Amino acid sequence: MIPVLDLRGRAPGVRELRATLPRAELDVEAALAAVRPICDDVATRGAEAVLDASEKFDGVRPDSLRVPREVIARAVENLDPAVRAALDESIRRARIVHADQVRADTSTTVSSGGTVTERWVPVDRVGLYVPGGRAVYPSSVVMNVVPALLAGVGSLAVASPPQKDFGGWPHPTILAACALLGVEEVWAMGGAQAVAAFAHGLEGVEELEPVSLVTGPGNIWVAAAKRLLKGLIGIDAEAGPTEIAVLADSQADPEHVAADLISQAEHDPMAAAVLVTDSAELAEAVQAAVIRRVAETKHSERVRESLTGPQSAVVLVDSIDVGLDVVNAYAAEHLEIHTGDAAAVAARVRNAGAVFVGTWSPVSLGDYCAGSNHVLPTGGCAAHSSGLSVQSFLRGIHVVEYSEAALRDVGAHVVTLARAEDLPAHGEAVTARLPDLA
Repeated sequence: MIPVLDLRGRAPGVRELRATLPRAELDVEAALAAVRPICDDVATRGAEAVLDASEKFDGVRPDSLRVPREVIARAVENLDPAVRAALDESIRRARIVHADQVRADTSTTVSSGGTVTERWVPVDRVGLYVPGGRAVYPSSVVMNVVPALLAGVGSLAVASPPQKDFGGWPHPTILAACALLGVEEVWAMGGAQAVAAFAHGLEGVEELEPVSLVTGPGNIWVAAAKRLLKGLIGIDAEAGPTEIAVLADSQADPEHVAADLISQAEHDPMAAAVLVTDSAELAEAVQAAVIRRVAETKHSERVRESLTGPQSAVVLVDSIDVGLDVVNAYAAEHLEIHTGDAAAVAARVRNAGAVFVGTWSPVSLGDYCAGSNHVLPTGGCAAHSSGLSVQSFLRGIHVVEYSEAALRDVGAHVVTLARAEDLPAHGEAVTARLPDLA
């Protein structure tokens, strides 16, 4: 079922691997033409433009964009007790992990009387986007809100698309997750119009204060709006279709590998599933297990389209060492290691959004209850970017404090470098204080 890419007998370099390995095509640049008029309309007409876009794209025009508090409260009151218990545990574990990410200010004495302090300051206000397409993602509420709160963000708002089946409000499970986290500001808006509303703010009956940063996954239209409005707002990333890569040897359980590939293919027909292995026998066993399991799973049509698409592959290699080169070049959003001495192999991974070590650490654990964050870089961006964390909501500010003696100690060097760069006024800012250095 899954296309096969045979790299045995070869040791391709990074350039060839980047050109050869399968990847979901996401033409954000082309989508910009479609989202630009939507974002411009929101900037000009505000809430009416958002409501018009919701009616057009979501098939519903909510009674108001901001979700009333009583609707949020009712959602948590009516939440299935088992789902509430699972969300509570997800929140608890996420808080444990993310609490250890909080940064402490550091002060460095450069010279007697001269210090530089790095002060970590949270973003003032954040817009958190929670998708609402093929599936319901209360887990994304947890992954966005928990690190923002632990970073000390003073003001945050959640946006999720209005649902025709729920009176024009976001899905009640998403609203319930917001309630469990103490989030009171929730907006029924999705797509590019939600990102634009966060960036520009809304005036009138429903006042939405602009945000400084927008985080959270979304479809190509959300990604395009983020790219378009980057600069006016900060963004976490341009999220593409989800990815799973599995590095496995002959010791791997083919049923576990097949189940994990299918678990991510379930998200989207464009989701990517890649198995890298030095065992042809394992590859055959995984293919057989996939065929059987796809026929039995609920979203079989969606899964089949993902696994048979050009973005998915079984990659055959000569050794796990070569396999490591392959997965490091691929830089997957999620990478599972199913090998002998999996921890040692995982320690050699340089590029991945998150690494899941051994047969008892499936990606779905990280999606919900591992304590890690599931908002991760896609499309190879894990080679240079990180997933969402407390750090995503903090800014480092250098605070420089020098005494007169400390400035005198280094002032001549400042003047010299200013002259070397033909910026004499820079040096004059020093000699105005210390004329003898002129």
